[in-house]
This record gives sequence, C-alpha cells and structure tokens, in this order.
Amino acid sequence: MQKPSATHLLIIPTYNTGKLVINVVSEALKVWQPIWVVIDGSDDGSAELLEELALSEPQLTLLKHPYNRGKGAAIYTAIQAALSQGYTHILTMDADGQHPSHAINTFMAKSQQYPESVILGRPLFADDAPALRVNGRKVSNFWANLETLWLGINDSLFGFRVYPLKPLKKVMDSTQFARRFDFDPEVAVRLVWQGINPINIDVPVRYLSPEQGGISQFRYLRDNSLLTWMHIRLFLGFIPYLPALIKRRFF
Repeated sequence: MQKPSATHLLIIPTYNTGKLVINVVSEALKVWQPIWVVIDGSDDGSAELLEELALSEPQLTLLKHPYNRGKGAAIYTAIQAALSQGYTHILTMDADGQHPSHAINTFMAKSQQYPESVILGRPLFADDAPALRVNGRKVSNFWANLETLWLGINDSLFGFRVYPLKPLKKVMDSTQFARRFDFDPEVAVRLVWQGINPINIDVPVRYLSPEQGGISQFRYLRDNSLLTWMHIRLFLGFIPYLPALIKRRFF
C-alpha cells in the first residue's frame, strides 16, 4: 500500500446501499487512500456502519447530507471540500459494487500522467448484465457524442472516472443541473466543451443480484425522463461551441 496521496482523492457517494457500501469502501481502502464517502441522506443504517468503520480507518472521511440531494450534489459537496484542502483530482466510484477496486491504481496513474485530461471508464459488461440497462445507455451515448462531435466520450453514463477538480467545479458552477443521475453525462459533455480531452480505459463492470446484496437507485421512467430533458438542453446549448468543436475534430 502506497502512502496517502496529497493530490488524488477517491470519492464514493452513497445513498441507502446497506452493508454493501462497507465492503466497497473496505476493498477500496486496501488500494488507495485517502477516501471520502459522501452519505447523501441515507436512512437505512448504512451511515452508522460507515461511522463505525471510520473509527478504525484514519484515511476515511465521511461527509453528510441531512437528506437525499442526488449523486451530483453529493459529488459537488466533495469537490468544494477537496479543493479547499489542496486536492487537484478526484476519482468517483459507485457504492453499489459495480466498479472494481483493482482498477483504481490504473486510473489514478493515468491521471497523474495526463493531469489535464478526464479519465473515463469504458465499461465491459458481463453476459449477465441487464439488457435493458446495457442497450438503453446506447441512446445517451449517441447524443453525448453528437453534442461533442465524437471527441472521445466512449460511455457517457459510467461513473468510474478521474476528474481534474478545477475544470469540474467550473462546470458545476455553470449550471443548476447535473445534481442527480444526470451528473455523469452532463459533466462529461461540458468538460469537452471546455477543451478537456477525454482518455478512455476499459474496465469490467458487474451488476449484483438482490441475492448478492445488489441495490440499484435507478428508476427507469424518472431517470430516463431526466436524461431526455438533459440532452435537449445540451443539444441546444452546444451550438455556441460548435466552431471550436469542429476545429478540434477536423483540423
């Protein structure tokens, strides 16, 4: 285990993920420190479990929202606190066990090599991944690529990423949106608009069954409606960036 990083911080937002979040955080601590967990209004007892874990893990910090505000809002809270403590980059990781902790070092090393880029995970799905989720994301990916002229967002929804903090905060400060499930695709598009180059890395993803403790906060109608509204906004908003995007794409 390498010494705690002074620049690259691992952020795990969580909302009612039960005992699963303890496994996720414990495994991540074995390969990277420090880790901040943002408890986004959890009321299922997982907050108390995390508090107990933090007592024995000095490199684990807990941030809390009194009520559920959404994934993007949770990460935004961490962004502001991380910048105030001198961190330059964050890796975001889901608390539901989908993202593999063994990939953390690879992503952090790539970010350290290319600190001005955003490092995006490109998910490799197993055969048992829900077809509705796998195929449905293709629609969002198409629109995200159209809105950036195919400048490198291989997967717009996958949340295992390393962000440079200052450009990410600029994006979050520029919009009142990207506070819930729309966070991952919206900030990816807006970072490309800012001139940030994406680097994609393949990473396996798994969907845990309920028997395995898997918990999903995805709600098909609610979240797809949110994504539809987001892409309408982004498509209309990308027009002013079109000349610069064309220059980057073709010249």
